[in-house]
Amino acid sequence: MVRAATSLAARQVTVATFDFPYIIEKRKVPDPGAVLEQAWRDAIDAASAHAAFAGLRLFIGGKSMGGRIASQAAAAGALPIAGLVFLGYPLHPPGKPAQRRDRHLPAIAAPMLFVQGTRDAFGTAAEIRDLLPELKARTTIHVVDGGDHSFKVPARSGRTPDQVLDEIFDTVARWIVETC
Repeated sequence: MVRAATSLAARQVTVATFDFPYIIEKRKVPDPGAVLEQAWRDAIDAASAHAAFAGLRLFIGGKSMGGRIASQAAAAGALPIAGLVFLGYPLHPPGKPAQRRDRHLPAIAAPMLFVQGTRDAFGTAAEIRDLLPELKARTTIHVVDGGDHSFKVPARSGRTPDQVLDEIFDTVARWIVETC
């Protein structure tokens, strides 16, 4: 997420990051969902109170689990957010498409941007696209052709990892501006 934060900041997006408690405590196993969601609410409260964010619209999101927990926090209650950005939303565990993690998504009112690879084992771009009719909020999907869950593309794509990430962060920054 450091790369995401610095890349978005270079594109004139004011960014704040935080670590979940289990990361701070150097534990491998994530905290229970309620603890993770509270960490998101605490981060939102801290950002909302910080002078650097005064007058700015707040977008939240993250990579994989961080984005999913952001979406769960948004679905659980009114948060002062303008939108959500998901970098590789973990729709289901790899190889287990029936174990979906999307029941809460229709409860989200804020606009959402899904950045998803076509080879993502946690849910392909096509699987995310199939969700869109169920969602009430304005939802955009940016497809990373050939991208896996880490947005790595095959060498035959002709794109370098930096080119793929630049495409992603250009898309995120543009979407935030257009959504404001």
